Amino acid sequence: MSAPENPPRRFELAAAQPSLAGASAVVTGAGRGIGRAIALELAARGADVLVHTGARQEAAEAVAAEIRQSGREATVVVCDLAEPSHHESLLRAALAWRRTLDIWINNAGADVLTGPAAQDTFETKLERLWQVDVRATIRLGRIVGAVMKQQGRGAILNMGWDQAQWGMAGDSGEMFAAVKGAVMAFSRSLARSLAPEVRVNCLAPGWIKTAWGQQVSDDWQARAGRESLLGRWGTPEDVARAACFLVSPEAAFINGQIVAINGGWRSPG
Repeated sequence: MSAPENPPRRFELAAAQPSLAGASAVVTGAGRGIGRAIALELAARGADVLVHTGARQEAAEAVAAEIRQSGREATVVVCDLAEPSHHESLLRAALAWRRTLDIWINNAGADVLTGPAAQDTFETKLERLWQVDVRATIRLGRIVGAVMKQQGRGAILNMGWDQAQWGMAGDSGEMFAAVKGAVMAFSRSLARSLAPEVRVNCLAPGWIKTAWGQQVSDDWQARAGRESLLGRWGTPEDVARAACFLVSPEAAFINGQIVAINGGWRSPG
């Protein structure tokens, strides 16, 4: 029996990335870690990116330089999102840089696990997380969302935490469950407020090897692998790829969702 004249093509994973050519994007907390990875991935897919940082201007400038080297445009804005007046300042800077806003990613979060802040009291850490992770996300989501709704289009992405829905014991678990749980609930409501012109989704990363994950004990290293069905830490790039998909035209019918990025949760019990 002879082979068919036109044999079926073998399935292969597509190499093409979703196109964000010409899009204007803002990423808060983009000087390092997940924010840096998202900013670079957006640029790789064709977007021009405003790189925000709270204090790490040198790191943010390095991210912007890398974006420009890829052929896209970038600018840097330094402001502390713990200060409410800076929320409007950041929005004004974004609109001055680009007249329209296509993508806004509220990635900024207070680092209370590394550096001097790790020694602060529970109450001090919680207050800082409230200011940056919750209040800034809510206020920016509302004021940016209003602009996007008026212009008739846009995508907003917030950052939650995969374990907020079932909790984790200990100080950090209690803090982050409360804070990120608030962000996740707000995201669902904001999606309803801004539909149909603007889509709002929320990522819920699991064990992602950022600065904290690189310095933890062997017990924590083992736990991260044990609690993922894929048996490993996630990377900032894993989160970035999901983020870029959710703000892209390919996700045009995905709205009001909390998307876990954790390799599949494996209950420790």
